[in-house]
Amino acid sequence: MTRDAVLLMAYGGPGSLDEVEAYYTDIRRGVAPPPELLDELLDRYRAIGGASPLSGIVERQRAALEAALAGRGRAIPVYAGMRHIAPRIATVVEAMARDGIERFVAIALAPQRSSNGAGYRRAVVTGLAAAGAGGETTPTPIFVESWHDEPRFIEALARTTREALDRFATPAAVHLLFTAHSLPARVVAEGDVYPDEIAATARLVAGRLGVADYEQCFQSAGRTGEPWLGPDLRDELRRLASEGVREIVVAPVGFVAEHLEVLYDIDIEAQAVAREVGIRLERAPSMNDDPTFISALADVATRALDTAPAATEFAAIPAGGVAR
Repeated sequence: MTRDAVLLMAYGGPGSLDEVEAYYTDIRRGVAPPPELLDELLDRYRAIGGASPLSGIVERQRAALEAALAGRGRAIPVYAGMRHIAPRIATVVEAMARDGIERFVAIALAPQRSSNGAGYRRAVVTGLAAAGAGGETTPTPIFVESWHDEPRFIEALARTTREALDRFATPAAVHLLFTAHSLPARVVAEGDVYPDEIAATARLVAGRLGVADYEQCFQSAGRTGEPWLGPDLRDELRRLASEGVREIVVAPVGFVAEHLEVLYDIDIEAQAVAREVGIRLERAPSMNDDPTFISALADVATRALDTAPAATEFAAIPAGGVAR
């Protein structure tokens, strides 16, 4: 039988303040950040405890997915790699080759497809090339391009959003705001489907909740000197406050784990804006290793393995059970 595996891929985050500069430099493609930007980022990490919890959360996701697949009779290893910090995706792929893996599903822990996702594919290809150069037999990757509408993912998002809504005395009167990481606005002109897939995820979650009145915005835009996708979360809070809105739930449907963009950009920065303008803001819990979310990942991985040929070169399997 073909020896299968799953590879979870995440952006990564520094495990200590000492790692922040190297991490930031890696994101900037080897260009060291200006001192003022580095100091600002260090302050943000200090505000959330001095490190990103992302690596630990991804490890819990990895272990939970491996257990979920074994529970379905598919006892295969699940690996995890990061783009900008150890364990690097390419290094993990090399290890998979040494372990004798013949075929693996590569799932980026970013549900909506974007041009940014090409970095994950490049990292996998780099690892395969290194494994081949080292004399290892290289496994065949099965890339999952998108799973923004995966039914159990939508179910998990709807449940956690409902949990946040229920913290209010009158949940039906609370304004619902979906958010995701911004990208440079030029991606739309270049044909990127990311904004459409974010909108689709939000629409499906709202539909499951029976909510017709909601809005979508973006957050965490980079400082590159070019326009980024908007509206920005902080600007939306100010606008909604000016229209008399006083209760808001933010559901970060573009993120599946707690990290800086959630713990600082929402829980600290956006909360500060909300208090300033007289809004009570509650955030929907992150997916992390939520059992329903892990079941969604298991559905994605199982379907990819079951529908891919036994041996293909860089297969791409669409995910998601909701008709597009």
